[in-house]
Amino acid sequence: MAGPLAPERTPDTTPDEDHDLDRPWVTVVWDDPVNLMTYVTFVLQELFGYDEAKATELMLQVHHEGKAIVSSGPRERMEHDTSRLHAYGLWASYQRDA
Repeated sequence: MAGPLAPERTPDTTPDEDHDLDRPWVTVVWDDPVNLMTYVTFVLQELFGYDEAKATELMLQVHHEGKAIVSSGPRERMEHDTSRLHAYGLWASYQRDA
């Protein structure tokens, strides 16, 4: 005679949570009333290696839309990128990509 059946194991994560784990993190630069547009362009070139055209495009997005995503990847790298931007006096944060 067989013993009682073991209960089915429920997954540790739901499908939505599995999807969340796959989503990259992003670093966001926010518009601020302090830094000049030329300075923001310089910082984006200096820290991320963007050419002048791409850095200017991102700076204008910050200026007109209030924010721009400047990098994406693993959380630890986005934390580091955010810290570097703070060291240059820019307002920045990191979050899961939407």
